[in-house]
Amino acid sequence: MYRFLIHLVNPILTLINGRAQIVHKDRLPKGNYILVAPHRTWMDPVLLAIAAYPKEFSFMAKEELFGNKFTNWFLRKLHAFPVNRKHPGMSAIKKPINLLKKSDLSTIIFPSGSRYSSKLKGGALLIAKLANVPLVPAVYQGPLSLGALWTRKKRRIAFGEPITIERHKRLDDDYQHQLEEQLQQAFDDLDHELDPSFKYVIPPKPKDDDF
Repeated sequence: MYRFLIHLVNPILTLINGRAQIVHKDRLPKGNYILVAPHRTWMDPVLLAIAAYPKEFSFMAKEELFGNKFTNWFLRKLHAFPVNRKHPGMSAIKKPINLLKKSDLSTIIFPSGSRYSSKLKGGALLIAKLANVPLVPAVYQGPLSLGALWTRKKRRIAFGEPITIERHKRLDDDYQHQLEEQLQQAFDDLDHELDPSFKYVIPPKPKDDDF
């Protein structure tokens, strides 16, 4: 199902919006890794997964989306797993770690956790350390909604150099802050490389945010 949808959706996006510009795909590791990016549109997981294909990814989705039998089946076929966003618990850490260690699936994580925040959180760092996989920074620039795809504003995605977390080094506040700064600098550098004038404006958060 995952591969089928990649081969279905990518030509449709190309027909509507033109071919995406993908920069530095050669930087993607051969093994598993965590693809981390600023969360700018609900389309991010799809667009990043297509750009990094043939590598396949798992990703977190809020548990409310799994309430319907069909959507539950559909999302799981796409390697999604449910997470309680208000009370994530250890399952939000253990599940991606197990997938990274025991499957061929990498994982997509948005360190800010939301399109309505730019503050990085430490979950991706902890998962990368415990799973012993690198973080790969990425950024997306382009249409932020389905309707905007028809404007022909180009989709651009850039991948950064992998960031390795020292496995035997304690992930204390200082080290976490250092890694977060390195990650944010990577995002800034990639954005500047794609478009020096680019600036993402964080939208106001609606009362019911589905993504």
